[in-house]
Amino acid sequence: MTSDTLKPDVATTTVDAPAQLTLAGTRRGPSASRLLWGAAGIALALLVWELLSLLKDDHVLLPTVPETARTFVDYLSKRYPAVGGKTLWQHALVSLGRIGLGWSAGVVIGIAVGGLMASVPVVRHLVDPLIEITRPLPPLAFIPLMIIWFGIGETPKFVLILIGVVPIMIVATVAALDAVPEELVQAGRSLGGSATHVLLTVRLRSALPSIITGMRLAMGGAWTSIVAVELIAATSGLGYMINNAGVNLQTPLVLSGIVMISIVGIALDTLLRLFHRSIDPTRR
Repeated sequence: MTSDTLKPDVATTTVDAPAQLTLAGTRRGPSASRLLWGAAGIALALLVWELLSLLKDDHVLLPTVPETARTFVDYLSKRYPAVGGKTLWQHALVSLGRIGLGWSAGVVIGIAVGGLMASVPVVRHLVDPLIEITRPLPPLAFIPLMIIWFGIGETPKFVLILIGVVPIMIVATVAALDAVPEELVQAGRSLGGSATHVLLTVRLRSALPSIITGMRLAMGGAWTSIVAVELIAATSGLGYMINNAGVNLQTPLVLSGIVMISIVGIALDTLLRLFHRSIDPTRR
């Protein structure tokens, strides 16, 4: 045997190490170049908006970007409607409170039902057809029924958010639990864990990253539901404010409400992303 045979493959080692570091770095988060491209995309969209507004020269149809920005800032302290109304951020807090209550309840119910379906075949066979029938239905179709059954108080808003969130969470939970490797389940059972204990400590823990993705999708559905119902049956909230501003041809305020929804939605999604990274070691 020659000494060359015993030599380590130095070239392979020196190439693989940087490659591994590069792969590890890409998992940590968005790069500076990606953030710059994203900022450039937003700037380009604002530029197109401004050009279209100047070409149309109709501030009711499409106000300019500076005019919309001024309106947004003004209504952070100015009430709408003027008598007995709320500021822009207060309307946002009203909608956010409704979202928080309905979304949280929907997530808990969806995970509980999804976990039961993934563990008990009989329950899955009974519930799955109901989910498949109701999941394609848009929550907006239930608004007239909600008003007839519950009036225009907070109950129809809460129920409508549940209708939008629960099916998404059930499907996401069942799919995530089904994807857990069987070896993990068998390892938990071999160590003496009961089926319930393994479900809570092994399967759900392993499926949690995918469940959080479902939570993010459900958050978008919850915003769609609450803004829609506030357009029709509410006296406060961003949907109510947008609808009233549109009726009065206050287009800058309509766009300000839409921007506020986007800001709050991005903030909530960022929190869920951070939670995802904190419980998923592969994303750190």
